[in-house]
Amino acid sequence: MNNRNKCIKAISDKEEYIAKLPDIIKNIAGSCSQNQCFDNVNNAAIPSKENIIDIIELIKDILFPGYFGNQEITDSSLIYHIGDEVNGLFRMLSTQITRSIRHECLKNNKKCTNCSKRGFEETIVFLENIPKIREFLAKDVKAALDGDPAAKSSDEVIFSYPGFFAIMVYRVANQLHKQKIPLIPRIMTEYAHSVTGIDIHPGADIKDSFFIDHGTGVVIGETTVIGKNVRIYQGVTLGALSIRKKDITNSKEIPRRHPVLEDNVIVYSNATILGGDTIIGKNSVIGGNVWITESVSPNTLVFSSHSENIKKQRGK
Repeated sequence: MNNRNKCIKAISDKEEYIAKLPDIIKNIAGSCSQNQCFDNVNNAAIPSKENIIDIIELIKDILFPGYFGNQEITDSSLIYHIGDEVNGLFRMLSTQITRSIRHECLKNNKKCTNCSKRGFEETIVFLENIPKIREFLAKDVKAALDGDPAAKSSDEVIFSYPGFFAIMVYRVANQLHKQKIPLIPRIMTEYAHSVTGIDIHPGADIKDSFFIDHGTGVVIGETTVIGKNVRIYQGVTLGALSIRKKDITNSKEIPRRHPVLEDNVIVYSNATILGGDTIIGKNSVIGGNVWITESVSPNTLVFSSHSENIKKQRGK
């Protein structure tokens, strides 16, 4: 068989396989009606993950004007720069908030709450809180400078520290979580998780001057409470003990499943602290690789000796 005939046969073979596609397509589409499969057919559009990532980048520039992008910003141009970006953010964020509310409403057959109007209103509330978020982040930057001898400048922290990026996204997502916006806060923090390896639930309650050093593998659960001036290292888990999902679903309020870290606590690498009744008292230091499921008194040093945790008062 010459080359021409080979090519003709190859085209014919391709058509034979393409002829199988209609039945395959029919079967795939038909599987969408099966209960064990998930789809978003006959429902409102879900918020766009790609657009939410763009929103994070835009918010980042508003929170730290002059740090990101190619524009040189001066005192005289700042108001115009912020104005342009806030207008763009209003359009993008209100669209995604509206989509998240509408999707949640229709999927759960809720009473109409005028999702378009709520999208605008909730975006305004978020924008009004940006100065407060900036104040939190300024203290977080200072905590990184104070807590890491390797940190040479605030520029280095803001530009390059994965822990700071994860905290920044958390503070943005936490504000939206407080406003009870569906889906978007978790999409934001899971994006930061995918980029940094740091998993912070948007529902966690984290006070100011928080620093995560190195960061990879850190997990901070939904009902965690973290006081002021707390520092944690890579691999730390602030998690929950075993709890039944129905106990959470049936509760009027979300029960606390994750620990409390009071002010000025330090938790070193790969420590695991579990349980909603577990409180780490202020000024305590938790050493690396320890496993804690009970409260620790203030001013306590906890470290591991083989398989046993050792506790003693700090300074003694």
